[in-house]
Amino acid sequence: MKFKFEKKYFCWGLTAFLVIVASILFYYVLFHRSSLSNNIAKFIGISMPIIDGFVLAYLMTPVLNKIEKCIIKPLYKKANVPMTAKNKRRMRGLSILVTIVLILIILYEFFGLIIPEVIRSIQSIIFQFPIYVNNLNTWALGLMKNNPDLEQVVNGLIAQYSSKLLDYFNSNLLPHINDLLKTLSLSVIGVFKALWNFVIGFIISIYILGSKEKFAGQAKKIAYALFDRKAGNEVITNFRFIHSTFIGFIGGKIVDSIIIGVICFVCTSIIGTPYAILVSVIIGVTNVIPFFGPWIGGVPSALLVLMVDPIQALYFIILILIIQQFDGNILGPKILGDSTGLSGFWVIFAITIFGGLFGVLGMVVGVPIFAVFYAGVKAMVNRMLIKKELPTDIQPYMTVGQIDEAKVFTEYVPPVKKKKRKEESSDNETSDSTRK
Repeated sequence: MKFKFEKKYFCWGLTAFLVIVASILFYYVLFHRSSLSNNIAKFIGISMPIIDGFVLAYLMTPVLNKIEKCIIKPLYKKANVPMTAKNKRRMRGLSILVTIVLILIILYEFFGLIIPEVIRSIQSIIFQFPIYVNNLNTWALGLMKNNPDLEQVVNGLIAQYSSKLLDYFNSNLLPHINDLLKTLSLSVIGVFKALWNFVIGFIISIYILGSKEKFAGQAKKIAYALFDRKAGNEVITNFRFIHSTFIGFIGGKIVDSIIIGVICFVCTSIIGTPYAILVSVIIGVTNVIPFFGPWIGGVPSALLVLMVDPIQALYFIILILIIQQFDGNILGPKILGDSTGLSGFWVIFAITIFGGLFGVLGMVVGVPIFAVFYAGVKAMVNRMLIKKELPTDIQPYMTVGQIDEAKVFTEYVPPVKKKKRKEESSDNETSDSTRK
């Protein structure tokens, strides 16, 4: 008897199999979440050098493209070198070498200038910390001496919280000192492991940069194999949008933060702020975090300056407010433009959610990630409105009450206004009848 293949039975069987697999996976995720999360964390830890390599290659790609397009390729053309496959590989290798050397020189000069000054500042803070505490204590006592009401309030707060602090120190901190030391030692080991992963990732990034067109071609090949032509085009277009959003925002934010750090250093040096380089580095680094970054870096910097000179701390706070206004209203829009397309509320929303989920890294990359999600939802909503032959602009919907069958927008009128309009119309009718 000859076996006859029925496609519909095969589809039913495949569907049933996928449903069973999905049910098993759902059960495992629901009741074995800790085991699943541990396995995922272990896999991410093993894959960290590869992840670092892709991230480094992604960040170095714009520099590589610029060097190859503006320096290496014109030199090859001027020398009349034929663009064979072998010469193209040599050109790419030379471009990668120039890119790496340039980045290493910039990092070496930057850290060679900054790190020694930062170390000296930290050493000075450690050695002179008792003097700073004494100065701050003298200033506070003088301030309270001239304000008896303030002195009474401060003494009450000290009496209230000193006993609680002592109890916390004796009952919580001292018994767990061994755990604290263990955590610190593990943190040191984690730092060395992260540095080792970074070195391996740097080597991997060189191979990725050398074959980035091949990787991109393989990804496009998979997209067209999995989807039809129209869907494949849309997938590739969406990935280009994601790339432009990420590289535009992160690259622009890094440049913006470097400029803000330099401006802060120049201004603090002029007004004589203590530890000008240290506080400028803190301000520049934390400025990478949108919206909350200036406050995250400004508060500890102001406290550091306050311990040395309270008047300089006041000048520093005023300076930081001026710099952040300049950054938010002039420099930031010039560099970043509208790279995310998000309003201020959605920026705060993205930073809060992603920062709570992924920490500092989430605060940095949360805005471009949410911008991609926001753009996808917006495109989907606009596509659905176009199918229904409705406008995609938000302005008509801001005051709409109803849309009739002819797709005419009628303005929403609150009940109080409706009542007033009825009274006005009845008054007009009464006056008309009186006139008659």
